[in-house]
Amino acid sequence: MPSYPDLPLPEDGKLAENLAHFARALRKAGLPVGPGRTLDAIRAVEAAGFARKDDFFHTLQAVFVSRPEERATFAQVFRLFWRDPRYMEHMMSLMLPQLRGVAEERAAQAAEKRAAEALLDGQLPPMPETGEAPEQIEIDASATMSAEERLKTLDFEQMSAAEIAEARRMLARLSLPVRPLVTRRSRATPAGRRIDPHRTLREALRRGGEITTLARKAPVTRWPNLIVLCDISGSMSDYSRMVLHFVHAVANRKGQGWARVHAFTFGTRLTNITRHLRARDVDAALRAAGAEAQDWSGGTRIGQSLHAFNRDWSRRVLGQGAVVLLITDGLDRDDAGLLAREIERLHLSCRRLIWLNPLLRWTGFAPKAAGIRAMLPHVDSFRAGHSIASLEALGRAVSDPGDSGEKARLLALLRE
Repeated sequence: MPSYPDLPLPEDGKLAENLAHFARALRKAGLPVGPGRTLDAIRAVEAAGFARKDDFFHTLQAVFVSRPEERATFAQVFRLFWRDPRYMEHMMSLMLPQLRGVAEERAAQAAEKRAAEALLDGQLPPMPETGEAPEQIEIDASATMSAEERLKTLDFEQMSAAEIAEARRMLARLSLPVRPLVTRRSRATPAGRRIDPHRTLREALRRGGEITTLARKAPVTRWPNLIVLCDISGSMSDYSRMVLHFVHAVANRKGQGWARVHAFTFGTRLTNITRHLRARDVDAALRAAGAEAQDWSGGTRIGQSLHAFNRDWSRRVLGQGAVVLLITDGLDRDDAGLLAREIERLHLSCRRLIWLNPLLRWTGFAPKAAGIRAMLPHVDSFRAGHSIASLEALGRAVSDPGDSGEKARLLALLRE
């Protein structure tokens, strides 16, 4: 939990009013906070007291946070609202990163932009006087890219609450097409390219041995299974939530092409959430999945989680040419040897293993972490997974058996 300065005693008697303003900011940041929870928070603070900052933080978190994925947003709003020095300047730097001298420029952390947007109530601060002449716009290219196109390339972690809502609607429209698998079985068809000698002879025997027509056959095709292994640790929670919205849309779209879609989450332990994704309402589905996955926004044990999947689920769901999507940043502090063995076993058990890593959004990304170095040689394709555009590109990667993404380039860096 972040460190906060000591909280002042409510000498002016405005604690209830401040809690109401805080609840309003949480609601604007995306948390489902209503008048009932605000009254509960006031009663909880009266019962627990507010002399210690840790008690105050956890008391309000227990009232306002109902799902694990809401913790990051709550922590950021709390930090910015309750006595954070220069919090207004910091919020201005998040909303207007082009300003110089307001605050130190840096990328916003998880949920910071939504927290700043909620506390500023959508109003941007005035531009400071710099003494410089305003830039003259010779060519206005603002209309060359629509808001939807800009949103497609925006990082999930840097989206505001309104952008996340629009991104979820766009993800619900995405598809993940796949080519059917050609099996060794065949079926009778007049348009088949291959001659069926057995059926031809049987038909001839019925006619006294005379062959009048040649029976033909064609191979039987079927759809593979899609297996999703999604990392929900603290560093991946924002990305995992959006990816699971996409997976829910794929699992519930009829005629998509996949035989079945199986989904698992892992942080410190493996959780099967397949049955929850069958619910038609995406919010209800992810709420149920978050309630069952108790390790949301916790630590990461990729090797142990893959071991549990290979031991308990591999034979059940990976047969008949399944495609596996592994969504993780690969930052694992467990035994790298165990991780390498389990990812190799997973690779050998499926038809294709595609790894989505949000760290690939950085231009200078290099496979320096031990977990990434252990996993990279055992995947078929290594791609980014931080935006809507990257998930759209995933559809092309699944359909192309020869797609390897960034794997070849990063393997070359490992050999240097």
